[in-house]
Formats: sequence, structure tokens, C-alpha cells
Amino acid sequence: MPTSIGSTSSSALALWLFAALAAGAQTAAPMKFDLGCKTGDAYTKVAPTTKYSDETGYGFEDPSAEKPPYYFSVKVPREGNYKVTVTMGDKTAPTVTTVKAELRRLMLPKVETEPGQFVTRDFIVNTRLPQIAGGGEVRLKDREKTSETWAWDNRITLEFTNTHPGVCGVEIEKDDKIPTIYIAGDSTSTDQSREPFNSWGQMLTAFFKPDIAVANNGESGESLRGFIGEHRLEKVMSVIRPGDWLFIQMGHNDQKEKGEGVGAFTTYKADLKRFVAEARQHGATPVVITPMNRLTFDDNGKITNSLGDYPEAVRQVAKEDKVALIDLNAMSKPFYEALGTVEAHQAFAGKDTTHQSDYGSYEMARMIVQGIKEDQLPLTRYLVEVPAYDPAHPDPADKFDIPAEPTGPIVRPYGN
Repeated sequence: MPTSIGSTSSSALALWLFAALAAGAQTAAPMKFDLGCKTGDAYTKVAPTTKYSDETGYGFEDPSAEKPPYYFSVKVPREGNYKVTVTMGDKTAPTVTTVKAELRRLMLPKVETEPGQFVTRDFIVNTRLPQIAGGGEVRLKDREKTSETWAWDNRITLEFTNTHPGVCGVEIEKDDKIPTIYIAGDSTSTDQSREPFNSWGQMLTAFFKPDIAVANNGESGESLRGFIGEHRLEKVMSVIRPGDWLFIQMGHNDQKEKGEGVGAFTTYKADLKRFVAEARQHGATPVVITPMNRLTFDDNGKITNSLGDYPEAVRQVAKEDKVALIDLNAMSKPFYEALGTVEAHQAFAGKDTTHQSDYGSYEMARMIVQGIKEDQLPLTRYLVEVPAYDPAHPDPADKFDIPAEPTGPIVRPYGN
């Protein structure tokens, strides 16, 4: 590990939430950690061998790791948004650092420094708990209690990776004033925990300035009705505020639901309108997103529609309820076709034809950003400077250089 730089029980989480509520709106002092280049009494010195524990509230998840990625965790006093400031560099060597947070959310794609050069970057990390203020809690799936526990615990986990990551200082401070984009979605937008799967929600964070948060509340296998039944919508509505945003992208699992009267233009459309209405009731702005196409080519190399009437139902809701629409379904078609029947699989996880690879999800995130621009949403002012994106002329897959995590046991997303 460079010199410069568990799951929590339900009862423990409940106690933590109670303590946070008892603390009210008081703002805690910034937490500052010296990983190699900070001095002064305000900084807690952290050795590379320091293992995370709930008692100290900070440390590396695996201090014995001899090569990146390295995971550094800090317990936070309550759920919500935190400004994270990272200082990168090394006195004697060049560094190349990519920073991700929680479950592989991309924060800083690639920061390079020369020997003796140090740079500081800020970004926002959103944390959450299953408990819902006023009573009740989200009904978590088994994987959310195991491989996805970092998405629901009382700590911020930072991942430092790339060829020679050099992180020598970390500062964390609660920020209750910035707006938040909440994502209500399925496996194609959720924070996927393991390679080779990824989603646009995990990549979207890198396209925003540290003036707004992205809170990815999506989960694998979800439909609109499932999201409601598992109290996920209730959870989002308990924390969403005026000035926030709700991005809604479902459809892949909704189309599998059966029963009398169940369908795209009936139950799905009605539930989508409910999401829109509840967001507006809380003073937030909803944005509906059509589900991206699956990888289904016809004999002429054109993508066929495998989602039935569900994309069109989203478009109808956007028109009828006068809500912003990002047509990911329409944009994904020329993207796959531009790659072609042979190369398009690079955008997907292995032989999967629904779930994206790191490269594919990055391109999907670029489509979301392009949709924000084309809709002229006020969110545009929070975007970092990126060129216009044409899905018919995507970024070359062989130029994609965001490092993947080590491979391990494959945890396939629910649904297909």
C-alpha cells in the first residue's frame, strides 16, 4: 500500500439513527485525516496499517492490500450529503489516482500529479440508512445486507485506485444545503457491487460539480410497484426537499409483471404518475427516463424493441403531466448500432444483453447528461464541462481507461 495514503447490525443502525435525530440540525465539525501530507492538531494521523473499526470510526478496510484499489472508511454521524475533500500527490513520485465512493460511484476519473506536486479536489457523497423517519424501514434484499452493505451503512467508504494512487489527506464535512438528485430505478441504474456489472447511476456522479449530490436509491430487480411495496419510494419522500430532483427509470422488470389489468398503459403508467405527483408534492422536480434498449439485433444489424409499450408509456406520462423526459431508449439504439453486432458486446457485462459494462454505463451516463442539456434543465449549471454527445458516434471502447475493480465471485443482478 502507498505510504501516502463489515456489515452493521439493524439494532446498531437504529441506535445510530436515534442519536442523529436527537442531535437535531447541529452541524458536526469537519473530520480531517492525515494520510501522509497534512499537519496540525486538526488532523487525525492514519497509518497505512490502520484497520477500520467502529470504535475509532476510521481506517482502511484491508490494510494488508499490496496493490490498488485501497478502501478507506469513515463513520459519519447521520445520513445525508457530505462534502469530501481529497488531497493527492507524492513528494518523490508521480501519481495517477481515480477515486470512487461507496459502491463504485465514480467521483474523480483520473487525477495526475508530478513528483512533489499536490492537488485538492472536492466531491459530494450521499449516505443513507434503511430506517425511515417517523417509523418503518426499507425492506432490503439479501444482497443489500451482504455484498451491497456499503450502500446502507453509517460510513463513507472511499476507493483509491489506478496505476499509482497517491492520497495523502481526506476531509469530510456534512452539507445540508446543497440540492440532491435522487434516482429511483432498477439494476440498469443502481450501484452495482461487483464487476463486470455497472450502471449509469454509478457513473453519473463524475459529471457533476461538488455543488449537488446524487443519491442513487435504485436497486436490482425493481419495478415501480416493487419500489413502492418495499418502502423505497416512502424512504425517498422522507428525505427529499424542495429544490431536489427525482430521476425515475423503470420498465425492464415492470414488463414481466402479470395479472388482470396489468400493463404499460394501465398499472405502469398510473404508478409512474404517482412518482411524479409525490415528487411535486414535496417541492422536488421529477424527470422521467425511458428504459434503455436491450442488445437485440435483427438480421440487418438494427436494434429491435424488446420492451413493448413501456418506453412509449413513459413518453405519454411526460407529455400528459408536463414533466421532463430523457429518452434513453431512443438514444441507446443508435449507440448499439454504431458499435455494430460484433463490438456492441463491449458495452455489456460479459454475455449479458441487459446490464452494462463499465464502458457501456459511462456512455449511458453521457446520454443522461446530454438529455439534461437538450431539455435545458436548470441542472445544467451543475454539470462539469463536457463536449456534446452523439450516441451515433460514441467514445471508442478502446480509449476507455477508468480502472475496474478486481474480479471476484460474480453477483448477477436480479432480472434480465
